Amino acid sequence: MKLKSLYAKIFVLCFLTLVSPLLFASICTYQSWDWDTNLKKAVNVHKVVKDKNVLTKEEQGVVSGCSVCEEDQVKIKIDSLPEFFVCKKVAAKITKAIKRTLNAKFPIFSIVGYRVGKSKGKINAQGLRTEFSNHSYGTAIDFNSEKNGLYDNCIIFSDSCFKLRGGDYFSDAEGAITKRTPLYIELLKVGFKWGGEIVGKQKDFMHFSLTGM
Repeated sequence: MKLKSLYAKIFVLCFLTLVSPLLFASICTYQSWDWDTNLKKAVNVHKVVKDKNVLTKEEQGVVSGCSVCEEDQVKIKIDSLPEFFVCKKVAAKITKAIKRTLNAKFPIFSIVGYRVGKSKGKINAQGLRTEFSNHSYGTAIDFNSEKNGLYDNCIIFSDSCFKLRGGDYFSDAEGAITKRTPLYIELLKVGFKWGGEIVGKQKDFMHFSLTGM
């Protein structure tokens, strides 16, 4: 009986040694894609499931706790606005800013937060972008894209700017974002920067992020 008991203990110990790492591993899940600059669309859509302990530096991101993983994101639903996901580390700040914006009667028609994809950075030999956007970490949000387009060739906004996506930007339109609108003011209070103030050739009027990019 003692021998059987010893064998049983050895079996349990071996089982736990082999299985425990799998049971208690921190799993990371996300779906990504690559932006094809030739086709002007997302390609190579794929799902990733891996141990969080082996995330690359790029997958981890620059804000602690805000990786590309779905597990780092939370859903936000405010009143009748469309629900969206952002990193749990910034969720409270964003919620506060949006509620104050609504109280100030600024209209919000659409919101896009967490969305993993390689849409920035250098272009490789296949014409694909090679870096994750800030949306990939849940640290960027687009508001009212139908009124606040993304423009290129746009050091200063003028008729020479070329719209890449989103709606035409007219600063006096309902839902358009400017430095005077409540949405801009409230998001800057909680540490976000506006894509309409990007230094360089692009202006992303719908976009807010922790870096402004």
